[in-house]
Amino acid sequence: MAADNKPPLWCLAGPTASGKTDLAIALAERCGCELVSVDSVLVYRGLDIGSAKPDYPHHLIDILDPSQPYSAAEFARDAKTLCGEITARGKVPLLVGGTMLYYKAFLEGLAAMPSADSRIRAAIEQFAAREGWAAVHKELAQVDPEAAARIHPHHSQRIARALEVYRASGVTQSEWRARQQTEGWRALDHYAVTQLALWPADRAILHERIARRLDLMFEQGFEREVRALYERGDLHTALPAVRAVGYRQMWACFEGVYDLAMARQKALAATRQLAKRQLTWLRKWPDLQVMYTDAKGRAYVNEEAAMTENIAFSYNITDLALKNLDACPI
Repeated sequence: MAADNKPPLWCLAGPTASGKTDLAIALAERCGCELVSVDSVLVYRGLDIGSAKPDYPHHLIDILDPSQPYSAAEFARDAKTLCGEITARGKVPLLVGGTMLYYKAFLEGLAAMPSADSRIRAAIEQFAAREGWAAVHKELAQVDPEAAARIHPHHSQRIARALEVYRASGVTQSEWRARQQTEGWRALDHYAVTQLALWPADRAILHERIARRLDLMFEQGFEREVRALYERGDLHTALPAVRAVGYRQMWACFEGVYDLAMARQKALAATRQLAKRQLTWLRKWPDLQVMYTDAKGRAYVNEEAAMTENIAFSYNITDLALKNLDACPI
């Protein structure tokens, strides 16, 4: 039990392909903590290769069919239950993943924002197909200017979600977010939370890791995996599973929008953009202990030391994580 009588809870974030899963598994092996996935794609059965689904046991992996939407609010609910059960077993929950909105919902709380509505989302998608996402963003600006200012005009999924919330409830997403400040359960109130982040100091190295992982996915049969989902006949582009990075680009390939080579190129670009957005979230994240990494997999507490690979200030990644966690409490 932590000094303030709150049970410990660990979080491990970072951009895609930064090595989060390997570190989480190492910590679980050393400390006996239980892993809780914080990933909006890993929740879906059948999305295995394109999500780099781990073999090591995690909670909240393979819990849904791809036809079922899953929201940040649902994640917060499920993670709350799981962390309570893990703590009751005398173990530490370790949340690991890169879906930053899930972390925010769980740690800071969310008001009861409307759940996903596939019919409303499909109508928005059809409007975007006719008029373009700039027109959808313009409509959002008319009803929720605060959200429109916050969301980039090219971020179609976030635009669609904000407009969907308004159409479903008559209340803007910005108003729902304002309510969360006074409503909802917050993990930060109930746990002694330690938040770690892996941060590749050299962006070029991260891009190389992303490219290598994408190559491996195609070697493992990523094209076949997505084709099997496409040929089911009941899935569509309004679903979060289909809109996941990589899957969305391959889906467009099967629909004849572009060929396989272009789909692969666009999947690579989209994955790099995902990593950029994750790092943008992390730059603003409060109470975060950052572990900068170099090309050789060493960790540093200082970005400059990582960039220059000054081994005098380097650590084994697991050792630095344990140092930041004040070693294992169990």
